[in-house]
Amino acid sequence: MGVAPGRLTARVVAELVGGRLEGDGDLPLQRLAPLDRAGPDALSFLLTSRYLAAYRHTRAGAVLVPEGLSGTPGGPATRIVVPDMSTALPRAATAFQPPAPRPVGVHSAATVAPGVRLGERVWVGPGAVLEEGATVGAGTRLEAGAWIGAGVSIGADCSVGPHAVCYPGTVLGDRVILKAGAVIGGTGFGYLRGAAGHIRVPHHGQAILEDDVEIGSGSCVDRGNFDDTVIGQGSKLDNLVQVGHNVRIGARCLIMATTGIAGSCRIGDDVVIAGGVGIADHAVIGAGAVVGAKSVVFGGGRIEPGAAVSGYPARPHRAFLRAQAALYRLAPVAERLAALAEGTGDDAAPHDPPSD
Repeated sequence: MGVAPGRLTARVVAELVGGRLEGDGDLPLQRLAPLDRAGPDALSFLLTSRYLAAYRHTRAGAVLVPEGLSGTPGGPATRIVVPDMSTALPRAATAFQPPAPRPVGVHSAATVAPGVRLGERVWVGPGAVLEEGATVGAGTRLEAGAWIGAGVSIGADCSVGPHAVCYPGTVLGDRVILKAGAVIGGTGFGYLRGAAGHIRVPHHGQAILEDDVEIGSGSCVDRGNFDDTVIGQGSKLDNLVQVGHNVRIGARCLIMATTGIAGSCRIGDDVVIAGGVGIADHAVIGAGAVVGAKSVVFGGGRIEPGAAVSGYPARPHRAFLRAQAALYRLAPVAERLAALAEGTGDDAAPHDPPSD
């Protein structure tokens, strides 16, 4: 951003984020903070109308406000009205915490094999290993302990985190982020049952991550066996996500933590998969679908484009909620039936009087 955090004012922030200033442009701002924890030295942000109560009571010196809520009464006198919060807020955050200076070069404790090609402004951290024939694009960072296999191709301005692994057959586009411990291009879990036991199927396909993909810590993306595993442009995977061999994930998908996607699944563009979802092999999820947390999509199942599903097995979300509500209504009935069966309920028939 080119501005030291200590010199930020409301006017400077408004210029940086492309917003319209209302109030005191000379107000000094030292930090960015949520509405409920901001003080007079802080810039805060109103994301949606859900936070209007906090907005009206915040002590923040200034607030980023979306255009649609600019007329809201109350709140700080100094506002920065922005047309698009999704771009304004990251810019403001970067202004208050600019990136640290980046080292360039190859650390003395790194291992770079012959035939490796490094672009300009590359950083290879201590303990990182690049095997023969690997290619690393300009501006990419390989952090401590990263391992890059033979022939791996990494694009420009990527970030490969500490102890992340790219096996042979991995191809990363530009601006790809691999967080610590991510494993890309490992052999998939593919076996055939034989007389002598389980026989591993060779994996000769690639693991291709297109531009602007992000892979969370501890997540694994297996290479294909005879096809490729592909994650589309701009898709983001959370921590501890498993992507099996031959899976194809479209563009701009969001996949949350502890989701497991079995081999040969097809997932369209703009799909959202919440945490803990299980997707069995050869399932197809249409573009724009939303899969609720802890849901299970059975093997070969199909979710239509734009659908919202949840449950076990995954079904339309409203149908799942109705089924759950019915179960809750049945619970007291089941308890009463059990009591009647045991003869302890209020309606239990009285015992016959003893005969003379």
